[in-house]
This record gives sequence, structure tokens and C-alpha cells, in this order.
Amino acid sequence: MVLEILPPHTHLAFRAMQALRGHLTDAETFSRHVDEVQRPEGYRLLGAFDDDRGDGVDAVAVLGFRFTTSLAWGRFCYVDDLSTLPEERGKGHATALLERVHEIAADEGAGMVHLDSGVQPERAAAHGLYFSQRYRIASYHFSRTV
Repeated sequence: MVLEILPPHTHLAFRAMQALRGHLTDAETFSRHVDEVQRPEGYRLLGAFDDDRGDGVDAVAVLGFRFTTSLAWGRFCYVDDLSTLPEERGKGHATALLERVHEIAADEGAGMVHLDSGVQPERAAAHGLYFSQRYRIASYHFSRTV
């Protein structure tokens, strides 16, 4: 089951997000940052939950996204984060999250969904998922510390 995770339930995304963002150390700090910094900038969270989910049960996978507009692409959806608990990988949770964000993007009038993914060997399974969902490598992403 895929649901949007809204305050005050942001902490339900912590464990799955920590699997991707290992620098995150506690659910309270994570929730406060998402709710007070990122959400006001348009960030939203989807969570995949086991079908027999009870209230207060952590998401097994999460997807963080936002909408923006650029001269190059017009209005588009950007996926900031997509993460699944290691023991839940390969069960279709990430696919369900991507399918749901595609629906939301279409409903919101976005022409495209974009995401970046690291090139480390351990990201190969994620890349396979993106290709299976008809994503393509469209550009290089450059960054510089200042």
C-alpha cells in the first residue's frame, strides 16, 4: 500500500530513508528537518507499507519528491530520495512508489519526472529499476563543493 506521509507521521519514513541516507542519526531530527525546512520548499513523501499495516508502523520504502519549473523542461517532478529497507528489496515497493509519483506528476501537470542516481557498483539494481520504468540517462550531473 502506497500512502503520502504527512506530519505528524514523518518519522514513519525514517528507517527506510536512513538506508539511503546513512548520515541520518535519529527520527526526531529527521522529522523536524523534513517538516520545518523541506516541506515549506515543496518536498513531499510517499511511503510503501505492508498491506497489513497498523497505525504507527514504519514504511518499508520511501520516495521524496518535489515540483519545480525550469526553462529547459517546464514544470517537472524531481525525485530527491528513493529508498527501501534492505530486507524488503526486490518485492516491488520501489516500483509501486515510482508508479504513484508518475500518477501524481501527471495529475499536477508535470511533463517529466527526473532523478539522479549515484554511479557506485552497489547502485546497479536501482539503475535496473529505473531503466525498467523507462527512465533514460539524459545528461551528466556536475557538482562542486564551495
